[in-house]
Amino acid sequence: ARVGGSIRFFVSGSAPLAPVIMKFFYAAGIPILEGYGLTETSPVVSVNTFEHMKFGTVGRPIRNVEVRIEPDPERPGGDGEILIRGPNVMQGYYRLPEKSAEVMTSDGWFRTGDIGILDADGFLAITDRKKDLIKTSGGKYIAPQPIENEFKTSRYVTQAVVVGNKRKYASVLIVPNFENLAAWARQQGLAADDPKALIAHPGVEELYEEVLAKVNADRPSYETIKKFRLLERDFTIDAGELTPTLKVKRAAIEATHSDLIDTMYEVETPAEAR
Repeated sequence: ARVGGSIRFFVSGSAPLAPVIMKFFYAAGIPILEGYGLTETSPVVSVNTFEHMKFGTVGRPIRNVEVRIEPDPERPGGDGEILIRGPNVMQGYYRLPEKSAEVMTSDGWFRTGDIGILDADGFLAITDRKKDLIKTSGGKYIAPQPIENEFKTSRYVTQAVVVGNKRKYASVLIVPNFENLAAWARQQGLAADDPKALIAHPGVEELYEEVLAKVNADRPSYETIKKFRLLERDFTIDAGELTPTLKVKRAAIEATHSDLIDTMYEVETPAEAR
């Protein structure tokens, strides 16, 4: 009834969907069919169907479309770039031969710039954008989007941006869900009208320490998020932090909040040094 009463299923694309959300709606009797594609692929590459569905993936490639994963020599055993070939793939960018040559191979494969896995059953999973991968100073690669999506499953988190490129460890900037945070604060007898004062309260920091611990549970040590900082406002298009389709602009966010990010790396604890 909350979605109109006659909805049988949803189709999701454009950005990763957390598996927990898919499972929730599936259990409620409204499957979400997550798919994947790009403008350059006209646009569908793969999609889950009622007959073939796997949570955490974007389904199997559609008919006549080939998908392969190009190995990354710097990440043995890890994910690689997703390449697409088929009649849906563009011939090239209009009047941009050099740009076209960067993304099209001589035998017709299109380099998507996305990183992913093709499992034994033929289901494709997107792990991140190639340009968004974080490489720590220790040489370990971290895909930030899956971690950020875990943060956003918390009712107290609106946005999360993992940082740590060329640093010793990964940290995260968190935009709180101020509506839910304020409700929690009032229950604790705290003033909730001033976002800046609220996120500075020790009790609020303890609350987000719990969120952090949940995200870090069972995560490999090199992917563990060591520190976080709370932001007093959400990201916006006007500030140059979001695209018109509300995707996060990582470089802009890191530039805007560079001083705050630096505070997460000023002093190392013995555990961080290890």
